[in-house]
Amino acid sequence: MDTAAPKTPYLSVVIPCWNEQKNLESGVLDEVYHYLCQQDFSWEVIVVDDGSTDESYRLIEESIRDKEGFSLYQIPHGGKPAGVWKGIQAARGEIVLFTDMDQSTPIHEVTQLLPWYDEGYDVVIGSRGISREGHSIVRKLGSLIFLSLRRLVLLRGIVDTQCGFKSCRREAALAAFPHLQYFVAERPTGWKVSAYDVELLYLFEKLGCRIREVVVQWYNRDLSDTKSQQGELAKYLHESLEMAREVIRVKRNDMRGVYDRRA
Repeated sequence: MDTAAPKTPYLSVVIPCWNEQKNLESGVLDEVYHYLCQQDFSWEVIVVDDGSTDESYRLIEESIRDKEGFSLYQIPHGGKPAGVWKGIQAARGEIVLFTDMDQSTPIHEVTQLLPWYDEGYDVVIGSRGISREGHSIVRKLGSLIFLSLRRLVLLRGIVDTQCGFKSCRREAALAAFPHLQYFVAERPTGWKVSAYDVELLYLFEKLGCRIREVVVQWYNRDLSDTKSQQGELAKYLHESLEMAREVIRVKRNDMRGVYDRRA
């Protein structure tokens, strides 16, 4: 007897995970599931465990056991871009959404992004704007400084490159991600802040994608305490330095014509 082929989803939600035990225990995957079940469009959720060293993988397995449309992959630890890339490769949807496990931008904000694809956009990203509710004064100041310096050299038309709530047409993701220079660098051994978003958005620009930035709801809900053991000031300084290096690297690659050759 013939069996019908599985329906191709409209939206693929990719959620990377590295040591997210406390966020998982708070029920974030239940939130995602209950929201998507109420939508008219077809969907799938792809969770990628990036070699977690806590109980994340087990908790995800238990959580999605009775959730139709959810799948789980595990990869050797390679950092957030590696987790997202694995999810993209597994995705079948026309539109792919990358969202963080902590759901600081809740899944329901996808309704702010999807209508823009009917307007001909290829990439639609969430933006926290200038005000970052739930962030300390140190964090807010650091974000403003990073924004000002980055826009001097790259992506002048985009306010927030670092919001973890981004979407794009699947073909755009497949065209851009393999050319991220992040994958050429040394494999991380722990939690590493990356401004890979800057390079990704710049690659989208180089490929001629139409990009739309949309302000979304955001509140810092991250409960994880295993990503960094530094104090707030030390963590801010370390992350700011890492991001500055990434922006400089992208600009240097651009000046050398690296992206032109790859595109």
